[in-house]
Amino acid sequence: MLKLDRLVNVLGGYGARLLTAPVSRQVELRSVVVHDPADPRPASGDVFLPVGVESADEAVRLARAARAAVVLVREGAPLDASARDGGLAVLLVDPEVSWSQLFGVVYGLVLEGRETEAGRGPTDLFSFADTLAGELASPVTIEDQMSRVLAYSGSQQAADPVRLETILGRRVPEGMRRLLESRGVFAHLATSEEPLFVEPAPEHGLRGRMVVAVRAGRELLGSIWVECERPLTGTARTVLSDGARAVALHLLRSRVSADLERQVESDLVIQLLEGTADAPALVSRLGLPGGQFRVIALQAHIGEERHAAILLAFERATTGFGWSRPGRSALFGNTLYTVLPCGNDVTPARDWLAGIVNVLPRQVTVFAGVGGPAAPAQLAAGRQEADESLALRAARPGGGAQPVVYDESWDEILLQRLRAAASAGRTPARGPVADLTRHDAEHGTRYIETLRAWLEAQGELGEAAARLGLHPNTVRYRLRKMGTITTLRLDAPEKRLAMIIALAVDQGLS
Repeated sequence: MLKLDRLVNVLGGYGARLLTAPVSRQVELRSVVVHDPADPRPASGDVFLPVGVESADEAVRLARAARAAVVLVREGAPLDASARDGGLAVLLVDPEVSWSQLFGVVYGLVLEGRETEAGRGPTDLFSFADTLAGELASPVTIEDQMSRVLAYSGSQQAADPVRLETILGRRVPEGMRRLLESRGVFAHLATSEEPLFVEPAPEHGLRGRMVVAVRAGRELLGSIWVECERPLTGTARTVLSDGARAVALHLLRSRVSADLERQVESDLVIQLLEGTADAPALVSRLGLPGGQFRVIALQAHIGEERHAAILLAFERATTGFGWSRPGRSALFGNTLYTVLPCGNDVTPARDWLAGIVNVLPRQVTVFAGVGGPAAPAQLAAGRQEADESLALRAARPGGGAQPVVYDESWDEILLQRLRAAASAGRTPARGPVADLTRHDAEHGTRYIETLRAWLEAQGELGEAAARLGLHPNTVRYRLRKMGTITTLRLDAPEKRLAMIIALAVDQGLS
């Protein structure tokens, strides 16, 4: 925990000096508050930054109202002698150092510089959750706007079943979400910054909760949940509201950092997928292991709104960095591409996709295709395979979230390529299949059906007849008649193969 003595020593390197310290220099500093003249709500915190306040005396008065332990004031501003008394440490700051610089240093020291017993380091919300839980003497959970757990306080000994299930599943259980929604909790969070008490529901394993929205301006970033039997009032309620502002700052800083990381990652992944001679070097820069990879192509929709959820899928795919994620991702157009270390076994790719689907809202529909195993230099071809697998999956009705895997569906993908060529007018207008198709259309015969059955039966007359529900002599007769209409050459293997392909392409286009 940061102490006043440590803050004074660090800020001394930025030209600050301690004017007076009526409180002990061992006092612990847990929070930061910035003066906002446009916000009429009372704010409290241990370190007070009077941004925009010209008078040092006014800065001290505001700091006392915020119940701060230390206030930073500009050196040279007149300060009344009475301001030196009253249990408040006053730090004089060099006017050449900007408030933004001071804020970055102080925020980093107070809110990000702590470490817990588990060794969690800077910028860790778990440390802040522990601190907030200590001040409120109640378990705390910090969640994002989709009820996914971002952090939680340490002790779970007295936690209710809902809290335990939420922490274990890393998100609020679906049944509990529906209950909270029916009670109007999420509607309140979307529109209000005031803390709300959620009544207990023992039949659902829920004790009471105090919840407050975490927002930046009008944007809801998440929420803080405090397990408690009755509504928080007085100082505890103020501490919770101040905690929401501190978490908002943390999430905004994390978002900026994450967006920069995502941009760098996306650029490198796109270079890999477009093909480059430096593929092994790019793989190393992305922190991926050597070996083979698979490219996963994913699209996400909400109802009839095509690609409405793709940004959300991208955010989930790139949450966490380094060792915490197996793959690296890029958003290219309306498709999310992920390069995943994965050889002949496609299970890791299926598991990765299942993990993405599980954290997306239930109304999101996901289509995905998985390319075959590829070395770094082959990832451009792997992307084409993933794209074709994705297109095949999108063309299939139903199927849930199961992806199309290139290894398992290469035959259908080959036919899909041929159908694409046929749709561009590149299939022959003459030949046995074209001739018999026209004859059927003009005379109401069923020669194409007969030819397909014979080829699928590999020339076994009895099996072909069984497929058609006819006598073998009828099939034999039809084959003779077909030979008078066009040149079949059923005895030539290459002719039979060409007719099989033409029939498969024709079936896909009809």
